[in-house]
Amino acid sequence: MNDMRDPNPPCAPEAGPADAQRLLGLVRALAAELRPGAQEVSTLGIDHSLERDFGLDSLARAELLTRIEHEFGAKLNEEALMAAETPRDLLRLTAHGAAAIPAAMLAVPVVPGAARTAAANRPPDSAATLMELIDWHAASHGDEVYAIFQGGENLSYASMRAGALAVASGLARQGLAPGDRVALMLPTGRDFFDVFFGALYAGCIPVPLYPPARLSQIEDHMRRSAGILANAEAAILVTVPPAKPLLRLLRAQCAALRQILAPADLGAAGDAPSGAGRGRADDIAFLQYTSGSTGNPKGVVLTHANLLANLRAMERAAHVSAADVFVSWLPLYHDMGLIGACMGSLQVGFRLVLLSPTDFLTRPASWLRAIHQHRGTVSAAPNFAYELCASKIEEKDLAGLDLSSWRLAYNGAEPVSPETIDNFTARFARYGFDRTAVAPVYGLAECSVGLAFPPAGRGPCIDEIDRDVLARQGIARAPDRSGRKALRLVSSGLPLPGHQIRIADPAGHELPERALGHVQFRGPSATTGYFRNPEATAGLFDGPWLKTGDMGYIAAGELYLTGRLKDIIIRAGQHLFPQELEEAISRVAGVRKGGVAVFPATDARSGTERLVVLAETREEDDEARSRLRAEIGHLAVDLMGMPVDEVVLVPPRTVLKTSSGKLRRAACRELYERGEIHSAPRAPWRQLLRIAISGASVQFARYLHQASAWIWGAWVWIVCLLFALPACLLVALLPGRALRRWLARASARVGLALTGLFPKIDGLPDLSGSAPVVIVANHASYTDVILLTAVLPPHFTFVAKQELLRSPPLAMLLNRLGCAFVERFDPARGIEDTSALEQRILGGESLVFFPEGTFRREPGLMPFRLGAFRCAARAQAPVVPIALIGTRSLLRDGRWWPSHAPLALVAGEATYASGDDWPALLRLRDAARDEIRSRLLEPDAAV
Repeated sequence: MNDMRDPNPPCAPEAGPADAQRLLGLVRALAAELRPGAQEVSTLGIDHSLERDFGLDSLARAELLTRIEHEFGAKLNEEALMAAETPRDLLRLTAHGAAAIPAAMLAVPVVPGAARTAAANRPPDSAATLMELIDWHAASHGDEVYAIFQGGENLSYASMRAGALAVASGLARQGLAPGDRVALMLPTGRDFFDVFFGALYAGCIPVPLYPPARLSQIEDHMRRSAGILANAEAAILVTVPPAKPLLRLLRAQCAALRQILAPADLGAAGDAPSGAGRGRADDIAFLQYTSGSTGNPKGVVLTHANLLANLRAMERAAHVSAADVFVSWLPLYHDMGLIGACMGSLQVGFRLVLLSPTDFLTRPASWLRAIHQHRGTVSAAPNFAYELCASKIEEKDLAGLDLSSWRLAYNGAEPVSPETIDNFTARFARYGFDRTAVAPVYGLAECSVGLAFPPAGRGPCIDEIDRDVLARQGIARAPDRSGRKALRLVSSGLPLPGHQIRIADPAGHELPERALGHVQFRGPSATTGYFRNPEATAGLFDGPWLKTGDMGYIAAGELYLTGRLKDIIIRAGQHLFPQELEEAISRVAGVRKGGVAVFPATDARSGTERLVVLAETREEDDEARSRLRAEIGHLAVDLMGMPVDEVVLVPPRTVLKTSSGKLRRAACRELYERGEIHSAPRAPWRQLLRIAISGASVQFARYLHQASAWIWGAWVWIVCLLFALPACLLVALLPGRALRRWLARASARVGLALTGLFPKIDGLPDLSGSAPVVIVANHASYTDVILLTAVLPPHFTFVAKQELLRSPPLAMLLNRLGCAFVERFDPARGIEDTSALEQRILGGESLVFFPEGTFRREPGLMPFRLGAFRCAARAQAPVVPIALIGTRSLLRDGRWWPSHAPLALVAGEATYASGDDWPALLRLRDAARDEIRSRLLEPDAAV
């Protein structure tokens, strides 16, 4: 008879905080055993999902049941436990089941620690807007410090909320309505937070603008800002008082601009506007204007949902908590400083230390000193900042410096140089800096801020590739033994949880690993487009994917960037990337660091492109300038295998840059082509002819490759229609399971041969015997089954997910082949299915499992479920791990057009379980998973 007791009766006693911590400790410990490298387990709370977040499948819940009953001395309702969604549901069960247990048994002391402190300062995931995060912090611990400013001023959560509400009241008095744009041009300080969050509380949309470095440049600076203000149709601009008179000149260019105010004009005490802070997740949180150097300004639309999704994904990837201290000098008008640091603090609860960007630029040691003083654990900066510290800080300014607390040193927002990494780590290792802290990252405003992060604590991963092969063939492969200097590229890491990255060709077709192409992405952090710019928005999307404008490739699941698409130089059929040459020239004695731009320029006489180097120098002597030109020319030949057409030496500050310090190559090219930089064209017609012929031949080869790929894909479908479909019909009609399986195996082999796919088989033992064997394989594509069917003896039975039975034709085919099925989402049914599989092995059947349970398009070996390993342990059958390589590239999830890829099947050694208890199952699972992961060129998606 089923147990019909109510698992949550009204009279059940309430579990106390101590019980909650004990139970949560059990769940976290079990989840940590299932995923030893997943550090985020320690941050999961009482309301996280047992299945989705903690990763507890049906067998893990059975083990959890045993542990809970032992810890709490209570007999629990098994059906209710299997139906529980969160640890809180389990807590109610323990409260009911432990009602008759003496209080002394429950009086287990709880030891406070960092994890508990971190959990207490982290807002719940139910918060849907930035205002809800602020409200929660102010209500929970309003007196605690949110940020420490340069000079020692502290800003508490309660004070920040009060200042924001005061500004919201001031905006309402100015007649602003929800949805109106409020531009703010303010330096780092309390005023910025008051105005930014005040606009949000008022229902308005803040638009951060770059503040000028000096008031003497305010007019020139504001001419550049006029386009942003006009596009945003900002109603009010809030800036520092000295700038107000000059900024009034903008009103003639920005018709919507009504007022130019100082923060004090808005901050007077008053009643908060009606509905203050009542926002929705899909409301626009703010407009982040890109720092592009040409064209109309583009305001990236970011909602609260976009921002919170990005912040939570970065939190998981970085394993940060409220115990961390984030030190930042990054400007607040830029996404990395505003979102990554300031909004990240609201999401995670870590302490924030804010410096002035100007102070860092004038005294770079102040950044490192702040990390030392506040025991900073996390900080971020563009590559130039690390190079500045490595080369410009004097030793006397580093006396007594201790950087041992710094565990995450993010490097992003511009190309990351491996030489800079080496220089910085070499210099500051003696001050306690650990190279494993270096974390090159990738992001863009269109994805809120972050898109790819490396595994925390791993350190930089540098790929050495043949630059000539990359330039000519678009393939990133290791250099040959000729001794030619390799191109070193730094990995930007893996896509953030919940996000995907792909590499596509110009036509939008996805490319295989290590193929150079356009970087595209999708995920919950992605913008819906640009504000009041439908043309640019239309150009942003490629179906569901967003274009980043960057070029790169993927290797082992990690992203490697080669440069901006608009900056790529195509010369003689080669793709040349200016960043490497610019960096090398910057190290030439006499050339100003960071004052180099490499770009193609149109030759007005021939109509072809010339490769131009624009380099800043203070040298005026003709002999010294000739030496510089010669050395730069030699560098170009060494690095790219060809000379540049012209080296233009110019005075300092000639090379144009954006407000965030990025090179404006297109603007430099325009300046050069207008003749405003003197040049002497040198383009012999013979050289131009060779370049044109070489470029045409390489382009023809690329078109031929694309055509052959399309033809091959079409041929695969022809084989499926003319050969595979009749084979499926025969499988459905033939009598006898053995005959049907033999036909399926023969059909799979012939199909692979007809399509030119001849998988490489390595290490596979003789499996033709009668003793039962359990095969476990990674799951990357629908083609996994075809490959295994072709390779394995026909007596093996595949274990499939129950959902496949929802398709009547597929269900009929799988049943005719004798497949076994398991339920993935009903824990109780899942245990029953596992028991049935045990009986089949005991009956002599050999089974094939995909312990990941499903597959996805992005690379990475996911956590293994335990069913296959319990079946093998109970039946004392050997487990043979098999790594399937290439099937993901052959047919990715979500695509139906195949791409030719080399296939391989690599088997590991057979392993027996040492018992059938929980530790033995984990050891067996880990041994098999490690065997597979060691052979896959993919990341570990379980950490």
